[in-house]
Amino acid sequence: MFDKILIANRGEIACRIIKTARRMGIKTVAVYSDADRDALHVAMADEAVHIGPAAAAQSYLVIDKIVEACRQTGAQAVHPGYGFLSEREAFPKALEAAGIVFIGPNPGAIAAMGDKIESKKAASAAKVSTVPGFLGVIESPDHAVTIADEIGYPVMIKASAGGGGKGMRIAHSAGEVAEGFARARSEAASSFGDDRVFVEKFITDPRHIEIQVIGDKHGNVVYLGERECSIQRRNQKVIEEAPSPLLDEATRRKMGEQAVALARAVNYDSAGTVEFVAGQDKSFYFLEMNTRLQVEHPVTEMITGLDLVELMIRVAAGETLPITQDDVKLNGWAVESRVYAEDPTRNFLPSIGRLTTYRPPEEGEFGEAIVRNDTGVEEGSEIAIHYDPMIAKLVTWAPTRQGAITSQAQALDAFAIDGIRHNIPFLSALMHHPRWQEGRLSTGFIAEEFPNGFEAPKPAGEVARRMAAAAAAIDHMLNERKRGISGQMREPFLLRFEQERVVMLGEERFDAIVETTNDGVSVAFADGTEWQVDSDWLPGEPVWTGLIDGEPVAIQVRTLLNGVFLQHAGAAAEARVYTKREAELAALMPVKEVAGSGKQLLCPMPGLVKSIMVTPGQEVKAGEPLAIVEAMKMENVLRAERDGTVQTIQAKEGDSLAVDAVILEFA
Repeated sequence: MFDKILIANRGEIACRIIKTARRMGIKTVAVYSDADRDALHVAMADEAVHIGPAAAAQSYLVIDKIVEACRQTGAQAVHPGYGFLSEREAFPKALEAAGIVFIGPNPGAIAAMGDKIESKKAASAAKVSTVPGFLGVIESPDHAVTIADEIGYPVMIKASAGGGGKGMRIAHSAGEVAEGFARARSEAASSFGDDRVFVEKFITDPRHIEIQVIGDKHGNVVYLGERECSIQRRNQKVIEEAPSPLLDEATRRKMGEQAVALARAVNYDSAGTVEFVAGQDKSFYFLEMNTRLQVEHPVTEMITGLDLVELMIRVAAGETLPITQDDVKLNGWAVESRVYAEDPTRNFLPSIGRLTTYRPPEEGEFGEAIVRNDTGVEEGSEIAIHYDPMIAKLVTWAPTRQGAITSQAQALDAFAIDGIRHNIPFLSALMHHPRWQEGRLSTGFIAEEFPNGFEAPKPAGEVARRMAAAAAAIDHMLNERKRGISGQMREPFLLRFEQERVVMLGEERFDAIVETTNDGVSVAFADGTEWQVDSDWLPGEPVWTGLIDGEPVAIQVRTLLNGVFLQHAGAAAEARVYTKREAELAALMPVKEVAGSGKQLLCPMPGLVKSIMVTPGQEVKAGEPLAIVEAMKMENVLRAERDGTVQTIQAKEGDSLAVDAVILEFA
């Protein structure tokens, strides 16, 4: 077994690998760029080596720097994590030449399976059903359009060396193919150092289901069940679960055996994932193979009880797999939410900044459920523009799917992040979505259910009542604390609070009687329902936790002028608690109108200007591209919202812009 390994990655996956290595008694070496000097993975590792500037192309993607870091520290092996160099055939070859072990598949398997074009050829040769498409390299937009016309629309334009949703575009017309080809090629070059793309038929209403395989150097390969990864936006997974609510045992076995046969055909000897596009009728087609550890590997670990990182390390050291296919048993259900630094109310555009608050839910066993949080940040960490926007992966397990979803929803409500925009409200809303809970999934789920983007819904029903009860209890506790301040004219015991209160939850009014009881606070609503509220919450804590009618509840709390902002179960509202007279007066206050942006194109997120596509005096039509801004390895095309004439341009190619910075102005 190795004494020391180097992790050629950053963020949560580097921290995840360090945890397993530490448990196995293996020392670890981290590598870091200028932007990651103070990162959590650097602090966790036994040693750390600086490898260059913030840009990945000058640090994490430079093979020679990783090899040199191994030489400096005496690391015997390298774990690549996912992304960066994890699927580059040249990387394990360079390590082998330097006498260093690659904790991943052999270079031949990477060449055959890691390249999407070559993997489809290999699958076709192995009689595996594949999606119709053109498996050659496409040289130009015109060539891509010709191929797409032959295949039939819609088509998927995909980077050959891609992953993580980068370098992928869906096109429904020749015009979209031409533009998507350029964007996919550019993203592929900047993210993977390989600008090759191919085109294949896009299956409508599909599901994304993948099989986890693990092999050793002695010819043994097993599959570890499937993961459902259909909840995606911009081709990037958002929520994953294991097992899939679609599959039955017979279909699972067919997919698993096909995945193993494909792995055996290329002598696969590490952890890998065979991805399938599946129809609602349980038909399935080989999509691609990822020759690395997947982001969503924790859900497989939770239902199998296996540590995939440990297995990868052991088989890389030459050990035989400790399990056979008959040993693999799927137990319970696991759900994973990817917590991203992005603004779901702005079409999920990236967000950067410092985590002024980072309080994840408590990990461990809670009754029958288990909560796990894989992360690479801590409070005070900086979310930079240079890398993937993932903050954490929140995973829950329970004996049943509904139990895992309920546990996930509760954990998301207890996950507090401030300082940047994030997608927790969106994830929380998804957990309560009826279609998600019923398992009626497809890769178009988010586009279909949130066609106009996401805006946190107003509280309704029982959710609204819980939030109103919590708001009343918070106000009652704050009033009692205020009466405890010394030096007041009247002693606290001489003051009687008005028990009749009005809770304004946004525009919805709840009349209630609030009073202290032996078990906390009683909130009796005008319709006759009465809820007992008990909590140890203190002012300043970002999450209110307590019992409402004996049920555990977590609610996000942010202080407002004369009130609090509450988020719970995906809903959000400003809450203010008044006496009846105060409520009458508050209703007379004018509402301040929000000013618009006027005749300007604003940068929707912090990013780098890749291109300005118009000139002063140019007339533009609605929908016409104006500029391209890159953030966190994704290129975003900004388009005209209406017809107009460009008056002045305030930004130029290469500028780094803050959110809402003016790019250009219209006449």
